[in-house]
Amino acid sequence: MIGVLDILKIAGFSATPRSRLVRHQHDRYPAEELRRHGWRELYQSYQGRSVFHHVDHIVSFYGVRGTRAAFYGVYKVLRHGPASEGRTLSGCPWSQEWHQEARFFYELEREARFDDLRDRVIVDWGPGTRSWIQKATNKPVLELQEPGRRLPPFEDYLEFSLTYCELQDLFAHEEAHREWCAHLSAVGGVYLILAEGSGHMYVGSATGEGGIWARWRPYARMGHGGNMLLRDLIAQDPAYPNQFRFSVLQILPKTMARDEVVRREALYKRKLGTRATGLNLN
Repeated sequence: MIGVLDILKIAGFSATPRSRLVRHQHDRYPAEELRRHGWRELYQSYQGRSVFHHVDHIVSFYGVRGTRAAFYGVYKVLRHGPASEGRTLSGCPWSQEWHQEARFFYELEREARFDDLRDRVIVDWGPGTRSWIQKATNKPVLELQEPGRRLPPFEDYLEFSLTYCELQDLFAHEEAHREWCAHLSAVGGVYLILAEGSGHMYVGSATGEGGIWARWRPYARMGHGGNMLLRDLIAQDPAYPNQFRFSVLQILPKTMARDEVVRREALYKRKLGTRATGLNLN
């Protein structure tokens, strides 16, 4: 079986005794938030122990289902110092916490030549997932996704929210996101579109062949998905969909009677008030 170091070697990386593999997974900090906003790089720069003091490179992964891990990048360790010298980000709710609670800050430089492999290489970390930092062993590769991969592996229907850009990436690179297509095509459900700028929400539903995947395709293509109010808003401001975030509120069988699906949809509209103050006209 091919290993991750074999793939990285083709791209120009040679592991040494001063290389380390790291797998990040912390229940305290939502992995989806860290990924979406690009905060994972700062997160791994702060450490409570001197784990990277004698390390030249770290090969970074993030945990997914079970003992699997997805490749995130290769980083050169430039220097280290006390955490008080570290950077913070005004938009990150945890960076000040890391700054205050960690002992060390490591200046890391991402090796851009490996960026094309991000989110595409899935390895089996092995049973010792609590051992998050290890010597550079050739972890077996379970999957190598198609080029064009933009999103991490699909994990659960209720655990993600997609920006409009991410939704477009899904449909622009369907082969690279096959498991997203398979899961979202397999079910119907009630979904939510949040306009982050205004806080307004739209609740919709999907049934029939193609499920949620088929229903979301027009949104990726046009922004409004055929909805009258959204169409009018986009006509006034073509950039309006850029503030959209898509998520699933409830999954339902694709074969469920349309009347029952509409009843579930109406329940969420009442709960969230999307007729009174949101983007639902009825």
